[in-house]
Amino acid sequence: MNVERVMESQDVKKAIREQAHANRKAQENKEEISASICEKFVALPEFDAAQTVMVYIDVRTEVRTRHHLPKLLDGSKRIVVPYCVDGELELFELTDMDELAIGMYKILEPKPELRELPEKRVGVEELDVIMVPGVAFDARGARMGHGFGYYDKLLQHARPDTPLVALAFECQMFPEIPTQDHDIFMDKIITEKTIYPGKGR
Repeated sequence: MNVERVMESQDVKKAIREQAHANRKAQENKEEISASICEKFVALPEFDAAQTVMVYIDVRTEVRTRHHLPKLLDGSKRIVVPYCVDGELELFELTDMDELAIGMYKILEPKPELRELPEKRVGVEELDVIMVPGVAFDARGARMGHGFGYYDKLLQHARPDTPLVALAFECQMFPEIPTQDHDIFMDKIITEKTIYPGKGR
């Protein structure tokens, strides 16, 4: 592998990540725009066909999903949320907003005392559609996360037929994200402006 090319790619990624964070922070009307993006998500045929749906809970300046969660819980779908343990994402079946609490990093997550309950644990292969957060994206469906690889590890184990749908503000879209062979592309990216058809896995 060309070391110079890898270093160059890392520099480009760092610049995109910083720009995307700045763009997202400066995004106005986050609540309003997030609500319209979440509405587009539930209107997807992929959501309609799914029985078990994974929904991320927003952190900091991500597209806000927490205000949409109660509505999803009132529906007929089985709603699953991820939480992080030792660098890995675990999955939790959420049935009530009261099962969530503010955790160590001021992140809303399942209460620790509920996580070990067998009926609350969910395997990634049970998911019929996965909502994915990210820092930056391009129209091909390439995704850049925070660089920790939590979602990459999880998505590698998802069923091949499970659609991966990212939510993003339009300001998080870039002409091209540098990718590597192991990177996972999204099937769709929903922004306030449009729905981009990604190339998927």
